[in-house]
Amino acid sequence: MKNNKSTKIAAWVAAVFFVGTLFPYAYSAVDGGLKQLRTFVNVVEYVKENYVEPTDSDTLITGAIRGVVGQLDDFSQYLEPSDYKALKNDTRGDFGGLGIRLSKVEGFITVMSPMPNTPAFKAGVMPGDRILFVDDQDVTDMDLDEAVELMRGPVGSKVKITMSRKNEKTGKYENLPDYNFKREKIVPEVVYYRMLDKETGYVYLVDFSGHSTEEMQKALKALSKQGMKSLVLDLRFNPGGLLAGAVEVAEMFMGDKQMIVYTQGRKPEYYQEFRTGAKADYPDIPMAVLINQGSASASEIVSGALQDNDRAVIVGQRSFGKASVQQVLPLNDGAGLRLTVAKYYTPKGRLIQRDYRDKSKANEGGIFPDVEVKMDPEEEVKIFMQYNNLVYTPGKEEPKMEFKEKDPVLDKAVEILKDGPEKIIAKKAEMEKAAAEKAEQQAAAGALQEKQSNADKQDKEKGNK
Repeated sequence: MKNNKSTKIAAWVAAVFFVGTLFPYAYSAVDGGLKQLRTFVNVVEYVKENYVEPTDSDTLITGAIRGVVGQLDDFSQYLEPSDYKALKNDTRGDFGGLGIRLSKVEGFITVMSPMPNTPAFKAGVMPGDRILFVDDQDVTDMDLDEAVELMRGPVGSKVKITMSRKNEKTGKYENLPDYNFKREKIVPEVVYYRMLDKETGYVYLVDFSGHSTEEMQKALKALSKQGMKSLVLDLRFNPGGLLAGAVEVAEMFMGDKQMIVYTQGRKPEYYQEFRTGAKADYPDIPMAVLINQGSASASEIVSGALQDNDRAVIVGQRSFGKASVQQVLPLNDGAGLRLTVAKYYTPKGRLIQRDYRDKSKANEGGIFPDVEVKMDPEEEVKIFMQYNNLVYTPGKEEPKMEFKEKDPVLDKAVEILKDGPEKIIAKKAEMEKAAAEKAEQQAAAGALQEKQSNADKQDKEKGNK
């Protein structure tokens, strides 16, 4: 009887924790939610007393908390004390790992891109592959950080990874043979550049890490000395990285205090604007930016800013759609809560974050290109592998510049730059103006219809009297 009472008290404490700590906005709705809270307590109590295996209140309540936070989105996360402590202390820039950039997509740990010259890249891991097991431990429902920690380890140690890959013909994911990796020290190189012809420069930015800005500046200076008069910035398969890196890269091409991106949440304090400085290093150079479904986060911030400010033509395919703000809050028991508190919007107010859970919002989020160039995924991966093979890694022999795979996205970008990107930008402005006028007309027609409907209703009520 005493044990039963303790369970009930613990469950009520958890219920109060949900309302008071996780969701301070819920105080006004406590009365309406008491029935659900009682149900929660009853379920915990019944499971504790009757489940076929012994359980304890702490395990059940922790699981419930994880469930509450986990149903919000793929980025909010309850951090147990050990995880929260590790997060606070994790300042490693170099680590023993596999060289895979990951995200959580539709509940699965998904490869955004393998880093050049890393174990994952050499083994043929592809963007879009799903990680199912790490050393036979199921990571399907695991938090991203927890799964990443399993993959990391001492340099030279081994780890077995089980993955699945989408069959483009059937649309189904099929398991691949297990990968047996040897962990290496990962120090990613982030920039590759060259001249495409006498006037067109090309920069392939791998990600937005701590070295991105410095390496981008070096690349642009080198290309300028070689006669660059227009630029292709390739952000395909770039999974993002640091917000500061995105802002600094955008500032290279935009000045005059222009908007780069802003964040907005439910609370006013989560609204924040990020603008350029007064002057840009390359404010006038004609630009084309390449994106695809592997471009995410900081890549989308940069491409969205350049697009909305009519600074560049975006070419390729719709981007991934990952741009939300998480805040980490300490909890009383040493645990932590990583909660999505805001989302990123382009200068014109377009939401970048894409909701993969709600199929009705399939057309929201991500950056849509000005010029779409569709590609077969297998061909796109070949191009990706080709460019990554050319990224120079210090300490190794510099690779030969051999481009054997046809790249229709890059070819289209070069064509646009030669014809004059201002033509596409002007056409886009005309289309946006026409769409705005149409929306205004529809709103006016709707208001008129509603006014007439109200008048008819009043006339009918007068007649009834």
